[in-house]
Amino acid sequence: MPYLLRKVAILLFTLWVAATLNFVLPRLVPGDPVSVMLAKYQGRLDPSAVDALKIAYGLNDLGSPVAQYFSYLGRLLHGDFGRSISLFPTPVLDVIGSALPYTLGLVGLTTVLSFLLGSALGLYSGWRRGQAGADALTPVSLFLNSMPYFWFALLTLYIFAFELKWFPLSGALDPFPGAAFSAGWWSSLLRHAVLPAFTILVTSVGGWLITMRNNVVSVASEDYLAFARAKGLTERRIVSRYVLRNALLPSFTSFGMALGFVIGGSILTEIVFSYPGLGFYLFQSVVGLDYPLMQAIFFFIALTVLLANFAVDLLNVLLDPRIREGRA
Repeated sequence: MPYLLRKVAILLFTLWVAATLNFVLPRLVPGDPVSVMLAKYQGRLDPSAVDALKIAYGLNDLGSPVAQYFSYLGRLLHGDFGRSISLFPTPVLDVIGSALPYTLGLVGLTTVLSFLLGSALGLYSGWRRGQAGADALTPVSLFLNSMPYFWFALLTLYIFAFELKWFPLSGALDPFPGAAFSAGWWSSLLRHAVLPAFTILVTSVGGWLITMRNNVVSVASEDYLAFARAKGLTERRIVSRYVLRNALLPSFTSFGMALGFVIGGSILTEIVFSYPGLGFYLFQSVVGLDYPLMQAIFFFIALTVLLANFAVDLLNVLLDPRIREGRA
């Protein structure tokens, strides 16, 4: 219990620090987002509305920065993230709500799949080292892990979408995919997601493989494995009960971080494929100086990273008896 209470206190403090930085950093970016909005609408927006817009977005000189900060925290506690500047007058939560399913479906599933596939291949490569197939996985994974992601994404887009025309070039759905959740709608969604998911999976699985292989090699030299063999345990039981359980523990922290960053999407993926997820909108908000949308996405990224790591800490308590006994 003291361990968990300490983790909760760290989570709350870190979340407050993230919210504070989220207030300060966008205001250090040069430029005026209201002027960007006026330039975007090119005379269709009455210039007399500039002062009203600045007051609405907290960009006026009225009130001290401290008062604006506490006003920002108050709105944050009530779940009020304001209205997007680049997509005015759409509320920020509506923008996030429309983009979040695409990000979770694409980046979330591929992150979990790459972790499971990479860990399984890493277990095989580390436990069966010395065999040709197991040893060949290491250089292949190193090559895939070091390959420039954006280059591989552009290459797959050029070959399979532009030249062969097997998949769409951009977007998440066809212009007229049919009724939501119909067979045509799902077919359109899956065809648009194949290339982005493939590029994420190929370029990320190598990192998990290398990490798991190193963990397995380290665990394989422990004395308790020799004791387990002396007891006559089968190899399958040794691998599942001792090797896999102990080798996975160091990977869970990295996996928690990866899950946390799912909320921000894979920015390069969504930009290259024009996929309308949170990463794509985060890039658009930075370019358009959209403070409310930028702050909301950064806040949700920080929140999900902290919650994912807290969930990993809970899982470590269940898997590692040393933590339960206060020895680690």
